[in-house]
Amino acid sequence: MAEPDDTSILKAKLNQETARAGWRELQPFFARGQTVAVAGDLDLIEVAVAFAEDRVEQIRQWRSQGRVDAVGDDQARGWFEADQEMWTLVVKPWVLVQPARAH
Repeated sequence: MAEPDDTSILKAKLNQETARAGWRELQPFFARGQTVAVAGDLDLIEVAVAFAEDRVEQIRQWRSQGRVDAVGDDQARGWFEADQEMWTLVVKPWVLVQPARAH
């Protein structure tokens, strides 16, 4: 059986740290400029791994596509007004956020 590599271990760790939170609870992080929005079509764990492993080119590509970026004021206001439930994952100093899909 193959030994797990560092990325596999990191993915497992990050998966356990994923949590749901209301956007309103995340306001202090937004106020400090620490929230990063992740598009719903991306895997939050994959994005977190890219941040944790400092994969600059991958992050730059997502940013250029508008799929990963700092949460803007209008976006934050919309989520606040909708009381949006979020998936969250901390990759210090960032808090990655992704709207939770309604079931």
